[in-house]
Amino acid sequence: MKQRHFEARHRQAWQDFGHLLDSLECNAAAPMACRSFTAQYRHLCQHLALAQERGYSSHLVDTLQHLAMRGHQQLYRHRSHLGASTLQFILAGFPRLVRAQWRFVALACLLFFGSLLMTGWLVYLFPDLVYSLIDPQQVVEMESMYDPDQSRLGQLAARQSSEDWMMFGYYIMNNIGIAFQTFASGLLLGVGSLFYLFFNGLMIGAVAGHLTEIGYGPNFWSFVVGHGAFELSAIALAGAAGLKLGWAVIAPGRLSRGEALRSAAIVSVQLIYGVLLLLFIAAFIEAYWSSKTAIQAPLKYGVGTGLWLLVGLYLGFAGRTPHAP
Repeated sequence: MKQRHFEARHRQAWQDFGHLLDSLECNAAAPMACRSFTAQYRHLCQHLALAQERGYSSHLVDTLQHLAMRGHQQLYRHRSHLGASTLQFILAGFPRLVRAQWRFVALACLLFFGSLLMTGWLVYLFPDLVYSLIDPQQVVEMESMYDPDQSRLGQLAARQSSEDWMMFGYYIMNNIGIAFQTFASGLLLGVGSLFYLFFNGLMIGAVAGHLTEIGYGPNFWSFVVGHGAFELSAIALAGAAGLKLGWAVIAPGRLSRGEALRSAAIVSVQLIYGVLLLLFIAAFIEAYWSSKTAIQAPLKYGVGTGLWLLVGLYLGFAGRTPHAP
């Protein structure tokens, strides 16, 4: 079905649902109208899923997404405790939101992972290139950290639980700082997010390529493979949230720039909630699993591969509902 026919067929239902939401948000809805809320909300979610599946315009998808989020808030305002609402967002709401914003997510992933892989390969082929990207003193420090003979990681095996907790906190703050920088800079017409996605990919790729080329790859890859699935995915998604803000300023459509930015911020902040969850998991794995040298590398690689697969399946399939014909 073409988009214009789809809109003509369901526009009145969307408008009626929007009026009902206005009444509910003002606590002025009639009891009879409230009885049809669940059915209208279910139909709207089906229409949103169809619009996403058929590749309809971002303006239509964003409008339906906004109505669905407002409907979700009303649906669970009186029926759910905070814990249940949070669990619903983790299990279904967040991955749905990621898929709904697939254009921004795809661009962010292309820039971040593309620059990471490209730089890693170039540094591996041309080793001296690393000194054009990273300060020589920082290169020496990283080599010392992952040197098989004198690696600092070896000291982590005997680390006390209190030190693990301190490192857990450090990893969280460091990762959140990078993600927030990538997200908030999107307000600069999206240019800031584009820059930090490319820059972070460049730095990580340069480190990976250099350490692999000099023979320290086993130490490095066995350390990062576990938490990397969550940490790197979170950075890319933070960039996507920033690009969403930037695009609202550049192309507000029929809305004023202020209204477009407010609408985009609702979606972007929801994405950041999910990013924080991924970073929390990444920090936990990095502190309590990745740093343990007593664990054999093959086991770390196996677990790391499983975690990458888990993140991909979660973001790609969690929260899917049957599509209406």
